[in-house]
Amino acid sequence: MQFFLVKAIQPILQRCLGIILLLCLAWLWIILWATPAWAQVDTVNYNNANLNNQDFSHANLVGRTFVAAEMREINFQGADLTNAIMTKGVLLNANLSGVNFTGALVDRVFLQGADLSNAIFQEAIMTRTSFEGATITGADFTDAVLDRYEIAQLCKRAEGVNPVTGVATRDSLGCR
Repeated sequence: MQFFLVKAIQPILQRCLGIILLLCLAWLWIILWATPAWAQVDTVNYNNANLNNQDFSHANLVGRTFVAAEMREINFQGADLTNAIMTKGVLLNANLSGVNFTGALVDRVFLQGADLSNAIFQEAIMTRTSFEGATITGADFTDAVLDRYEIAQLCKRAEGVNPVTGVATRDSLGCR
């Protein structure tokens, strides 16, 4: 009987030992090959800042954050805001012509009266953002996420072709 019990338990012990060995090897691999995450060297953000009438034209602002910033009549002409985060912002009468907002998060932003001509908003998330009275001639909204109401309003005045991407504004919005 004792011999039978040892024979029955032996495969279970071998499996457990195999699992423990595998876990030890995985842990060793993590310890030896893991590299620390390095903080981004240039991490300037503009959260809660008063940036009214500031000039950021042609600036490299990739990945920057503008949370709850006051940006009336700001000049972002030709700036690179790829993957930037802009939420709860006020950009009344701002100059965003030729700006690159590819992959950016533009949430709850007021762009009333802003110049968005020839801007690139590919794959941007632009929810609860107001474009009332904004100039969008030549803007590219390809694969951007916008509220249905805003798309309908933008389609009423969409015209032009983006000079960089070659995409018509109406096509990028899916206008009928």
